[in-house]
Amino acid sequence: MADPFYVPLDDEGRRWRATVHTTGPWDARFQHGGPPSALLGRALERCAPREDLTVARVTCEILGPVPVGELEVTARVLRPGRSVELVEAVLSAGGRATVRAAAWRVLRTSAPAVDPRATPPPPLPEVATPMSGSGWVDGYLSAVEWRVARGGFLTPGPATAWTRLLHPLVPDEEPSPLQRVLAVADSGSGLSSELDLHDWHFINCEVTVHLSREAVGEWVCLDAATTIAPGGSGLATSVLSDRSGPVGVGAQSLLVAPRPGA
Repeated sequence: MADPFYVPLDDEGRRWRATVHTTGPWDARFQHGGPPSALLGRALERCAPREDLTVARVTCEILGPVPVGELEVTARVLRPGRSVELVEAVLSAGGRATVRAAAWRVLRTSAPAVDPRATPPPPLPEVATPMSGSGWVDGYLSAVEWRVARGGFLTPGPATAWTRLLHPLVPDEEPSPLQRVLAVADSGSGLSSELDLHDWHFINCEVTVHLSREAVGEWVCLDAATTIAPGGSGLATSVLSDRSGPVGVGAQSLLVAPRPGA
């Protein structure tokens, strides 16, 4: 893995330059939601870290388009505690906050494990699914390996895909389990769109990930489905898994609206 999603511009981890791998599929000027979420996840992990705590939930509020350019990341502990902490990280561009993430960290205890009751993911397909020829802007889509097991980006309805990052998030670092999950959790709505993606916007104003355990290995599976209410409010949900089974669930609140000229 080389050629990262982000290149540092200082030694403190505050200033970054986004590379082409962050580019979203609809506009070469703006990033896909996955890489910024992962970069904020990294900041959350590095903010007053404690080995006795684990991340239970992350919510990324998307305040505006994230440009493919220079960015600043800040993080702070909002609610310290011995057993439960709330940590916040903010991604800014040109002095304007574009994404705000909040994570609840909870104490690791000796509680017995209870396996998730979600359906185990399908087997990992043997070959990658090509993403070319879709009419989308290249960047993020080719920076992730996709192995679709059911449905697909151009097939309306629920879909399941295995994913792995083909590039590091930042130079000389292996992405953490949290970063790997956040880098792809924002793709659930596009993967399981119920309407033609070329005619309809599926704009998510947030993505929330609840984790039951840390993911293991480089592969993350999204088993995604979307519902749309009258009036254009939508909800995309994803069961997130590694090769041993489910690790959590993701959700995105959606605005579903016709694309201009569609």
